[in-house]
Amino acid sequence: MWGGGGADPVERGSVAPAFSLPVLDADAPLALDDLRGRVVLVNFWATWCAPCEEEMPAMERLYRAHHDAGFELLAISVGESPEEVRAFRDRLGLSFPILLDGDKAVAQAYQTYRYPESYLLDRDGIVVERYVGPRQWDHPAYLERIGRLLEGDDIR
Repeated sequence: MWGGGGADPVERGSVAPAFSLPVLDADAPLALDDLRGRVVLVNFWATWCAPCEEEMPAMERLYRAHHDAGFELLAISVGESPEEVRAFRDRLGLSFPILLDGDKAVAQAYQTYRYPESYLLDRDGIVVERYVGPRQWDHPAYLERIGRLLEGDDIR
């Protein structure tokens, strides 16, 4: 059996698995539970993944569009060194938090191994949607969907 360990699938309506990970160039780790009350997009990616790189500029625009309204974007780099991730971040000019899942434990908890893969969470930490593959995150449909979640609409 693949490394999911028989856990229930992480899908729409699931409580997002809790985690705490180091943040690139930060002194303290970040725990998902610390973001309760915010709408969160959790994105799993790797520097060697071309589709991951392609979607990052749109993720940056999404982050800038909604961050001040209660939105957080957590880009979780899976299995890579801080040096590799730092060079990638600096080259693309990314400002959202980048977390380091060096041992892949959080990716395994989310049962993800195809990158990029993202989970949209509501303010209560419930999975609203699971997205496999790259997205144009600043497309009006995504901006509107996240905006509705920020306004308190239940879009599940």
